Amino acid sequence: MINITFPDGAVRQYESGTTSMDIATSISEGLARNVLSASVNGEVWDANRPIDSDATITFHTFKDTDGKATYWHSSAHVLAEALEALYPGTKFGIGPAIDAGFYYDVDTGDKVLTPEDLGAIEKKMLELAREKNVFERKAVSKADAIAYFTDKEDEYKLELLEGLEDGQITFYSQGNFTDLCRGPHIPHTGSIKAVKLTSLAGAYWRGDDSRKQLTRIYGITFPKQKELKEYLELVEEAKKRDHRKLGQEMELFMFSEKVGQGLPMWLPKGTQIRERLQNYLRNEQEKMGYQMVMTPHIGSKKLYETSGHYAKYGEDSFQPITTPKEGEEFLLKPMNCPHHCEIFAHRPRSYKELPVKLGEFGTVYRYEQSGELHGLSRVRGFTQDDAHIFCTPEQVKAEFLDVLDLTTKVIGKMGFEEFTAQISLRDPNKPEKYIGSDENWNSAETAIIEAVEEAGMEAIKVEGEAAFYGPKLDFMIKDALGRSWQLGTIQVDYSLPERFELEYVGADNQKHRPVMIHRAPFGSMERFMSILIEHTGGKFPLWLTPEQFVIIAVSDKVLDYAETLKTDLAKHDIRGFIDDRNETIGKKIRDNEMKKIPYLLIVGDNEVASGKVSVRRQGDGDKGEMSVEEFVAVFKAEAEA
Repeated sequence: MINITFPDGAVRQYESGTTSMDIATSISEGLARNVLSASVNGEVWDANRPIDSDATITFHTFKDTDGKATYWHSSAHVLAEALEALYPGTKFGIGPAIDAGFYYDVDTGDKVLTPEDLGAIEKKMLELAREKNVFERKAVSKADAIAYFTDKEDEYKLELLEGLEDGQITFYSQGNFTDLCRGPHIPHTGSIKAVKLTSLAGAYWRGDDSRKQLTRIYGITFPKQKELKEYLELVEEAKKRDHRKLGQEMELFMFSEKVGQGLPMWLPKGTQIRERLQNYLRNEQEKMGYQMVMTPHIGSKKLYETSGHYAKYGEDSFQPITTPKEGEEFLLKPMNCPHHCEIFAHRPRSYKELPVKLGEFGTVYRYEQSGELHGLSRVRGFTQDDAHIFCTPEQVKAEFLDVLDLTTKVIGKMGFEEFTAQISLRDPNKPEKYIGSDENWNSAETAIIEAVEEAGMEAIKVEGEAAFYGPKLDFMIKDALGRSWQLGTIQVDYSLPERFELEYVGADNQKHRPVMIHRAPFGSMERFMSILIEHTGGKFPLWLTPEQFVIIAVSDKVLDYAETLKTDLAKHDIRGFIDDRNETIGKKIRDNEMKKIPYLLIVGDNEVASGKVSVRRQGDGDKGEMSVEEFVAVFKAEAEA
């Protein structure tokens, strides 16, 4: 018999060789029907894989991330089976699950796939899914695996086998299809009830543009047709909210090929929004004792070698900048923290000064591959709302809690109502990924865990997601479409103070090493703006909106009154403009509604006579006639809510 421990701590005994599905069935038939895979001792397994020793177990269904990943990876195998049936001789690269669905990179030889082919492939996938073919796992020797794919003449799988050894190789088969795969997979294909192949793209084999370009087929599947319908509706809504589309329509930012890929330029309206965001955070920081600094856009290569950033991220950086002086090299700044370490170290420090809190809206640069660039969310130059707190070890928890309060306040102010916290820890199996001693890592991880518990905040722990110099707390927010985004981070770092030999004199008159807390509530201003645009659909919170009203003049005769009204509202710090175009009132209203102007103030002869204004709220229709004082009161109440 073996002991199985459940997430609630309960322990039950089962015969050795039992499966997760057997265990689920022993609990309830309903659970068993929904189980797709299970974590056994923290590793995701097939639900039908035998368990031979004591283990912890967590079941996965389509409602959780691991369940979806298993389901969508299995769907990629069904896609491959359909392709092999429709286009014999197709060769296969990789077919992983992604955040929403899956893809498979394939080589269909002389057959060039087009969007018109996707319907037939979907139909074949559903036909195969209805056969309820079981996913069977089989350990295979390297020699046998090579023989199998040599016979199939699939050079891509043979190349993948080069990096594997005996004992590491497994095949998965379902129906008439067999693939090289680690798994896990769902019990059988029958749970795949709705299929949509969403797009085709080119993908160089192994990401190398000197290799052959394969066809990447993207798709998504669901256990119910209704879920696919809801997803496709969500996709359509996301297209309407795409920050690239809205950013262009609302004249917020632009890109120029002459300036360079991935280097956004902010237009006046977008700049106003960014400055208000920065001013808000700057004011909150000043209340908490932060001091703002400014650092150069470049730094000596030696600076980033000292910090460890060059060793870890050198390949992702722009190439070093050489000067006429032999051996002198600079880098476009990839991080702000090394500069802040140097600012802290520029003079002796006493424990009485600590914590020292340095803040900067600092622009940094990373060389992202052109195929990975995406609007504002993935760029080559971006501004971080960075701050670094240098404190004593005894101050770490209190400072971390203060940053926690600031971050949650910022998230709430931006209108994000749902968020979860993730404690990102080091991967104990890959110590080479990190710098610093085990002792310091243990102290940093303990400080974060205790602070989160003291704050009463629920958080999940994820190994392997820490920064190379320390653990962190990441905030995962949900937007209006239910999508999750990582927004804001707090990191505890014992390593950089050591690498930069930072010191302060303690109460004992001895030199001590400070601890460094990195934090960025917005993260990247560019990426945050992309999320905010899509979350709001361009209808920003009133306090952020660059143009809060438009005065629509019925005729030129009322323009003087419109100018007076605009001036009066400016005295109350309410921003807007006059639409005096030679267009119909209906067209002016429609155009300004499309521009997401919050308030439309219509003035004609009646309004001039009464000294009032007719008010329309964008998306909410006519609000009636108001005096200037009444409108200001309505406006302020909304802006300050």
